[in-house]
Amino acid sequence: MKNLRITAFCVCITLYSLCSSAQTQSVPINEPDYNRPKLFANLPDKIPVSLDKITSLFGEAVGRSVNISLTQNQQFQFEGEVISKISKYQNTIQSVVIRSTNFNGAILSVSRTTTPDGDLSYTGRIISFRHGDAYQLQKQADGFVLVKKGFYDLVNE
Repeated sequence: MKNLRITAFCVCITLYSLCSSAQTQSVPINEPDYNRPKLFANLPDKIPVSLDKITSLFGEAVGRSVNISLTQNQQFQFEGEVISKISKYQNTIQSVVIRSTNFNGAILSVSRTTTPDGDLSYTGRIISFRHGDAYQLQKQADGFVLVKKGFYDLVNE
């Protein structure tokens, strides 16, 4: 009888240990790679951008090469090809995407939204999925500025 109790006790402990889930960690699908090379390492953290230069991007045709200085003083040249241009909802949302030729693998995407009041808002970024830094277009008190960000600050993988 003693052996039957010990055997039953061991079976219960074994089943309990198999069903318990102590100290398990869920592993993320994609582990972030914080050691990616920096594409914009030699550029400043903030680059002021001219609104006229941003607006001129929406007039470009798909497939056309562009060489545009986004700043007034030729500080930041962006060369590339327009790969996409979209206009939705009676032109209330417009987007243009340019693949860079002078920044390896970078893409400039800019969107313009028109509110029912007629106000315009702009969003945009320059990003490369192979590099660890990017620029995000932000409106500040003195105008629009490209602000340098980390890749994982903008993208969640």
